[in-house]
Amino acid sequence: MKIQTKVFLPGDIVRALDEASRRLRKPKSEIVRAAIASYLSPDGAEAGEAAVTRRLDRMSRQIERLERDVTISSEAIALYVKTWMKAVPQVAPDYELAAAALGRERYARFVEALGRRLALGKRLHDEVPVERSRADSP
Repeated sequence: MKIQTKVFLPGDIVRALDEASRRLRKPKSEIVRAAIASYLSPDGAEAGEAAVTRRLDRMSRQIERLERDVTISSEAIALYVKTWMKAVPQVAPDYELAAAALGRERYARFVEALGRRLALGKRLHDEVPVERSRADSP
């Protein structure tokens, strides 16, 4: 048995309902009935919760990957600076201008090499082995 009910809706909702009715080729009452049933259904809340949980899980994995990449980058820079500090001697004041010019030239070559590497799609994090948990290891 169907009972007629009068509902007042804002104009934008009515326009969206009209558009959905035309697009889906279904009566507006059928669309409204399905929407209300979905809204009042206890499964609707659980489905929404499940969708949010899946999205949060995916975002957590993405953040973990970003954290790993930042850690790799930080450690690579720290290792490079530590090695550089050990290997490069102090420059005598007489040779500072020549050393600065050589440094600019080497830096330009470094940036060029970095650009080529990035253009090829190579990434440091791809070269570093992924840590496996103890449960995964044989």
